Amino acid sequence: MSSNCLNNFTSTIACHLRTGSSSRSTDSSSRKNLGKQLLDRMALSFFTLTTEKLHRAPSPMKRFPCSPGSRIQILPYLSSTASRAPTSHTGPREPIRKKRIMNAPTARSSSVAVAAVDPMENLLDSIDRSLWHVDARLRTSYPGDRGTRQPVHTCYIPADTYHPGIPGEWGREATEVLDSFAGTADALASIINAPLELASEVLPLVRAKLAREPIEDLRLDFEDGFGSRSDDAENAAVEEASASLKAAIEEGEAPTFFGIRFKSFEEPTRRRGIQTFARFVGLMVTDGRLPEGFTVTLPKVTAVEQVEAMVAVCEHLENSGGLSRGALRFEIQVETPQSILSSDGTAAVARMIAVASGRCSGLHYGAYDYSAACGIAAEHQSMAHPVADHAKAVMQVAAAGTGVRLSDGASIIFPVGSDDEIRFGLRHHAQLVERSLHRGYYQGWDMHPAQLVTRYAVTFAFYRRSFAAAARRIAAYTGGPGAGASTDEPATARALAWFIIRGLQCGALSESEVEGATGLSGETLDSIAFERTNLH
Repeated sequence: MSSNCLNNFTSTIACHLRTGSSSRSTDSSSRKNLGKQLLDRMALSFFTLTTEKLHRAPSPMKRFPCSPGSRIQILPYLSSTASRAPTSHTGPREPIRKKRIMNAPTARSSSVAVAAVDPMENLLDSIDRSLWHVDARLRTSYPGDRGTRQPVHTCYIPADTYHPGIPGEWGREATEVLDSFAGTADALASIINAPLELASEVLPLVRAKLAREPIEDLRLDFEDGFGSRSDDAENAAVEEASASLKAAIEEGEAPTFFGIRFKSFEEPTRRRGIQTFARFVGLMVTDGRLPEGFTVTLPKVTAVEQVEAMVAVCEHLENSGGLSRGALRFEIQVETPQSILSSDGTAAVARMIAVASGRCSGLHYGAYDYSAACGIAAEHQSMAHPVADHAKAVMQVAAAGTGVRLSDGASIIFPVGSDDEIRFGLRHHAQLVERSLHRGYYQGWDMHPAQLVTRYAVTFAFYRRSFAAAARRIAAYTGGPGAGASTDEPATARALAWFIIRGLQCGALSESEVEGATGLSGETLDSIAFERTNLH
């Protein structure tokens, strides 16, 4: 309660008591005028005090939509209250007049001119105050995509088989498969089910990619691909693999993205997994920094608390290793039903993203473990099974707007064996890659060198097939030369720009092609794709 308001109110009462003691000698007219003045002063003091008290009320919905001490905002309340005032032995009371209240002095000021307050502005201010915490939560929880490059695949190999020459070996083996089974536009078109003209554009791009950057993202596996071994054997593998990876980085032979997958935080493997994680990170740190592109994968997550534990481990390793806060980020591998739906019926994967506190960089779907846990027979386990589609749809909604990226799983039907078996394996993989791209999963796992052929061929065809239409629409949206009227909304324009940027990042499109077709530079496309809306 304001001391000024309280003093004003008590002085009014005191004045009333003093006046009452000497009013016997006052005539009837004077008493009537005095009564009116007293009523005005008491009403003003009371409502000034009340508005300050209500303004400090904890719930925004209980506040008056005005600032403390405002007189104008209480006029409707004064008028309606005064008009219903009961009568006394001195006769009926005169309703309180707006003019009197507006011109009446207050304890704070003797000015008789008070500016009118716009009710709509007060309403808008009140709503802003009531939603500010919601706005802050949305900005934190849904920051949008970072705009950095996302690899089109992740290749997994047992950690103890890694050496710096792995990417080159995979590239050469994939090129041999390309030459033997998809070395012409006709053959490639048959494998990836694309028009001949499109296959002709894609073929040289695939060949160049396999020579330049056959593996974009490589994960050294200490989990299923490594198996259960003695502590000494796993520790030795950590030492050797980390040394080989550091040598590859120094020699410029490491992929753009790389890291490790360690054992899960389930009770039987938890301690071993954390030890491997900690040892490998410690060996990779140089001058208080981790190499650019380094990440780790947390597999077989079955509880939100395991993600919280992962955050605690990351914080400990950062503190003990002299790393900057947030230097360690991780992917969550979604390969158990419990990571999609908790026992209480909530979407566990959404909560996992939230408790990761910005450290979760991706959600990777594990097709075979998840399908098996759902009771799907081995012959029918696939990234295209309905249970897989359900899980990936939940992942997609949970990650939308958070900046967490998605990756589909793997196919273990490798292009190996007879010529017919190799062709079947290539076509099968091509169909799965295209299916993922159509559903907004722009990354997947590759487990065999021959799968690089269809990974790049299908991915490049996906972007090139839709590039011309996307370029026309984004040019029309930005009012480019020769562009017609655009009917696309800002959200669609952002998606179009992001689509073209992804094509540039993976090598499906060239900068000259993009600028020639859209009239836009890469920076302009970035500004459209990552323009922050009110939600972000």
